[in-house]
Amino acid sequence: IYKALRTFIYWSLESRVVGFKYSKTMLKLVAQREAEKHIKHQIKDEELRRKVTPDYTIGCKRIILSNTLYPAFCRDNVTLHSKEQGIEEITATGIKTQDGETLDLDLIIYSTGYDATDGVISYPVIGRGGKELGAVWSEFPRAYLGTTVPDFPNLFVVTGPNTGIGHTSAIFVIEAQMNYILSAIKAVRNGNAKTIEVTPEAEDSYTTHIHKEMNKTVWQSGGCNSWYKSKSGHVIAMFPGFSFTYLRWTKNFRSADHTIN
Repeated sequence: IYKALRTFIYWSLESRVVGFKYSKTMLKLVAQREAEKHIKHQIKDEELRRKVTPDYTIGCKRIILSNTLYPAFCRDNVTLHSKEQGIEEITATGIKTQDGETLDLDLIIYSTGYDATDGVISYPVIGRGGKELGAVWSEFPRAYLGTTVPDFPNLFVVTGPNTGIGHTSAIFVIEAQMNYILSAIKAVRNGNAKTIEVTPEAEDSYTTHIHKEMNKTVWQSGGCNSWYKSKSGHVIAMFPGFSFTYLRWTKNFRSADHTIN
């Protein structure tokens, strides 16, 4: 019964990709309409409702599941300043908004998010010929199967570029990566070799395909700028498809895509 339950949960979550990638109409008619009804139910003030209602397709940014966020905005001791009233400057006593309002504050908390794309690896990684991974990824992070990079032999990155998942468990993807990594190590040992690295052509072909597919997704074309994207505009955090597709790719180890020495 537990296996049947897990199977049901997996395929129920997997079906979300249809909306995220293949049918924005379904995404709007089902998920977005439900979200807008949720806002209308929890917020009676029309101006406040306007401020919190996104101007992009649902799913373009990470969806927050909460029954307490909107009621918090409705409290008498809470004021929501929208992006139209952005901060112009921080003063000695608080902040001044772009529309000229001065707010006296005792405490300012920066909740500006985090770097999940351009800062995938925060420490120096040196490859063949002294290449630095940070320099190779200066335009945007990229890797074959989100795991290996040309000129970086024996380097395997877990949860690397384009391995994030927006609809199911990240553990599923990590376990899939292990298939590829173990196959790569096995290829080295069977060949009595010492190193393995993906070829530049294979990585380029893979990355080109990934971002071509990404253009079909709400994360790339949903009308927002999110932490899913790198500074270059490429969506780096997400995998643009079904998780079982990625699993199949990682199980099909292609020796021709690698250099083994």
